[in-house]
Amino acid sequence: MKQDFNFKFSNQTEVYHGKVRDVYSIGTKYLVMLASDRISAFDYILPKAIPFKGQVLNQIAAYFLEATKDIVPNWVISVPDPTVTIGRKCETFRVEMVIRGYLSGHAWREYKAGKRMICGVEMPEGMKENDRFPNPIITPATKEEEGHDEDISREDIIARGIVSESDYTQLENFTKALFQRGTEMAAKQGLILVDTKYEFGKIGDTIYLIDEIHTPDSSRYFYAEGYQQRQTQGEKQKQLSKEFVREWLIDNNFQGLDGQNMPDMPDEFVNLVSERYIELYEKITGKKFVKADVSNVPQRIIQNVENALKKLD
Repeated sequence: MKQDFNFKFSNQTEVYHGKVRDVYSIGTKYLVMLASDRISAFDYILPKAIPFKGQVLNQIAAYFLEATKDIVPNWVISVPDPTVTIGRKCETFRVEMVIRGYLSGHAWREYKAGKRMICGVEMPEGMKENDRFPNPIITPATKEEEGHDEDISREDIIARGIVSESDYTQLENFTKALFQRGTEMAAKQGLILVDTKYEFGKIGDTIYLIDEIHTPDSSRYFYAEGYQQRQTQGEKQKQLSKEFVREWLIDNNFQGLDGQNMPDMPDEFVNLVSERYIELYEKITGKKFVKADVSNVPQRIIQNVENALKKLD
């Protein structure tokens, strides 16, 4: 069963259903963002929901947004439900600020193909997969309404008028400071924050951090213990992300390609994924995960959100 809710909240003007999140516009100033238990991989929503996944993502994001609000103001007004955040509606910058401390993922694939430039940023010669960059690099991507986001350079962003130079300079500064804070918080938990992305918006002249940050859906983490030994021996790094779900799909002959059928997800696997997400929460935050009451989720959400909306002006 996919988790498909379609609420109608007070003063609601529109709703957007994403792969994982549902975003409800309240009047012209507020958003209600619901993190569902849906899970996606290879741009497909998997056939079964993962119990407590939405709660994990929402509460990790809330934890890090609270811990970084001294660096940059964020969109959050309240977190009235384990799976819901209510915040300010911002005019969104049409770029995602991707920052990489290590040569992994997309950057490594480009590097392995012989490229030494990504988004206008030069990558040093002689690096191996998962090596640390001398300094973190920012590799922005366009934020597309449909289709895949695409790499773009700082120069092109400014030249095409996607973001003004003064705003983009501020986005870069915020991105570096947030990544530094995330790196320090991860280190306290025995983790390495490998790469992540941030999204920003604006109200008037004020820039806000929006959406989620430092979750396993938007970030890659390695275990710090044994990292250097694994690099020296050319072994795969031990990751804390949803990569294991992709690996299971690949093992079951699915990568979202034409002609491939989505494999059936046995209940044992669904429960394993749920346990892994809870483990992610506890490892990343250092807090014990407390499962929300799921006896009547729609009623719980409606009650909590409506109570919170009454407190808004």
